[in-house]
Amino acid sequence: MPVHMHFGRKGLPLDLPDEWDISVVRKSPMPRLPDPGAAVAEALQQPVSCEPLRRLARPGGQACILICDITRPVPNGLILPVLVRELLAGGMIPERIRIVVATGLHRPNQGEELRELVGDDWVLDTVEVVNHIARRDEEHLDLGRTERGTRIRLDRRFVEADLRLVVGLVEPHFMAGYSGGRKLIVPGLCHEQTIRSIHAAAFLEDERSTNCVLDGNPLHEEQLEIVRRLEGVVMALNVVLDDERRISMVNFGAIEASHLEAVAYLRPFVEVPVERRYWTVITSAAGHPLDGTYYQTIKGMVGAIDALEPGGDMFVVSECSAGMGSAEFVEAQRRLLDLGADAFLEQLLRRESALVDEWQTEMQLKAMRRGRIQLYAPGLSPDELVLTGVDTLESPDELVQAISRSRGRSRDQALVAIPEGPYVIPVYRP
Repeated sequence: MPVHMHFGRKGLPLDLPDEWDISVVRKSPMPRLPDPGAAVAEALQQPVSCEPLRRLARPGGQACILICDITRPVPNGLILPVLVRELLAGGMIPERIRIVVATGLHRPNQGEELRELVGDDWVLDTVEVVNHIARRDEEHLDLGRTERGTRIRLDRRFVEADLRLVVGLVEPHFMAGYSGGRKLIVPGLCHEQTIRSIHAAAFLEDERSTNCVLDGNPLHEEQLEIVRRLEGVVMALNVVLDDERRISMVNFGAIEASHLEAVAYLRPFVEVPVERRYWTVITSAAGHPLDGTYYQTIKGMVGAIDALEPGGDMFVVSECSAGMGSAEFVEAQRRLLDLGADAFLEQLLRRESALVDEWQTEMQLKAMRRGRIQLYAPGLSPDELVLTGVDTLESPDELVQAISRSRGRSRDQALVAIPEGPYVIPVYRP
């Protein structure tokens, strides 16, 4: 039975024996917009809980548009030209329109990578496009503290703008429930201090800080509280993509209301009930651009947890063409290997503020507590493979052989494949 896993830009075909009992978890077919550009323009004219964008675009005003960094497959090349032209039609001038890449603590996107991210040369030539840099103190304003004590420091270019917009992809997120909306601001536009605070173990070890959960999710609640500190309306343009990265739904409006509407649309497609758990699970890191690093690959591990029988085998395929990720993440992985899982987590629980990127290692532990992780990641060097802390495989053939051995060890020989990885979440409902 052929199973085509999302992997890099082209995918990874796995030829599994026909006699194996294989289930595949995928989205049900999603509607596709016949004219996505027209749908974006219509959304800007028929918003959720706010005025149409053109009415909000005051002559002489300054607009700040946030976009995701290169790790998200947002179709900016289609969206941004429509958005910028609408602002110009409302009377704004190009010199007063700025696009900021909401990097959080990720590296800036520059050169050809920035061109790929923006997706349209006219936009690059017409308005300013810059990266958020979380460690530049002077570029952030202090807005006080949340009820939980998080110090709120946000990029001043967004805070001081007359018109604030975010452009994001709504998808499952392994900490915040769903991405998009408020997440572009928190952590996307936050100072390092704020980002480290909201990624502390006090947030992430809560059982509701997980995929597809918003109600009672402490990280989601903290994000909303921070966004509500901004004076005036903050708007969002939200997109939902099908498994071939085509736009299925787009809306625009007040950031909270429009995000919830997009989540409500997406839930039935990405939260897939499974009636049983499996001793053998095969998943991915969603392919390009998400599977560029091992750091992002961990989302695939966490997304598949509910389909895995405790003590079972999870196989993860990820290209990892850009290596491990940040130096801070590599250091966290080294500490995991040196200390062991229990001592590493105990260290995290004592901290009020996380060290940069150690939260991703913390999330990996959630998958490791569930079962044995085996990874095929050809982009990692031998030394980097050791740093993953999981078992590794050298080739697709070795991967299939390891899956076969897993079936032989398990109590039953059924297995499940999740080709799209963390963009589809199996939910155990016996």
